[in-house]
Amino acid sequence: MSDKKIEKNPRAAYGLALLEAAKANKNIVALDADLCTSTQSAQIQNNLPEQYIEMGIGEANMVSAAAGLALCGKIPFVHTFAIFVTARPYEQIRQGVCLPKLNVKIVGSSVGLSDFGDGATHQCFEDLALMSVLPNMTVFAPVDATEVPKVVRAALAINGPVYIRLNRNDTPLVTEEATPFEVGKPLVLAEGKDVAICVNGVTADMGLKAREILAKSGKSASVVNFSTIKPLDEKAVRAALGSVRALVTVEEHSVIGGLGAAIARVLSRAPLPTERIGFADRYGQSAHEYEQLLERYGLTPDNIAKAALGLL
Repeated sequence: MSDKKIEKNPRAAYGLALLEAAKANKNIVALDADLCTSTQSAQIQNNLPEQYIEMGIGEANMVSAAAGLALCGKIPFVHTFAIFVTARPYEQIRQGVCLPKLNVKIVGSSVGLSDFGDGATHQCFEDLALMSVLPNMTVFAPVDATEVPKVVRAALAINGPVYIRLNRNDTPLVTEEATPFEVGKPLVLAEGKDVAICVNGVTADMGLKAREILAKSGKSASVVNFSTIKPLDEKAVRAALGSVRALVTVEEHSVIGGLGAAIARVLSRAPLPTERIGFADRYGQSAHEYEQLLERYGLTPDNIAKAALGLL
């Protein structure tokens, strides 16, 4: 990660944001599948126990219970690791939450490679694809801890299903409190005219570093953050990308069905040459350090810059 930027933990920011929201709205209820300390729903358990329900390791039941709570006027937030909150209860999310468009918020923690020690069974590269394909679902991937509370507030303003993915580790801050967040609209972190590097989450800082590398080669790169995966505003996307000649999308997710796929779908009527950096139809593995895995799978500024130069 960057040695120049302040790093903060998105999960910790989420726990505090949810606690603040729950204090103001007693209809908010946090449900967890035996991982509340890791997901930070423990903030509700410890401070507002009457608004917390421990569901045990029963993710399908947790989602079904959340649907019932939503029908009673509550606003349930369900939590566990991303792979367990999306894949295990997928039928319940599809049939019980999205089909009737219930006001349930699903929060997946430890996305991508961020659970570096537990390996392939706990690492999730499929969640954005799984959630994006569901009708009525809004999908967020906050860029940093500063943006997380804005995403929580946006999720609460949506009367329907929402999915939020959160990194497990401290990540660099690339936005400020005053930085705007609008559902469906990308944010230009840095401007350039030759190539656009499209990022979200932990890859945003990588994109900014890659931009510096490209500048040394005489190439001008913009860095555009996509904290909303679904829906995307086509006009806003085209405006954010400007008149660049090519795109590089960088995501801690499969290249199938994630950020790159979402941008390609929006730009399908007038596509640009694009290189997608992410996970190419494979599983992860365990390691001693998060950064070891990011490098192993090509999520580095050097690899991003190389891909951009190849396109140009």
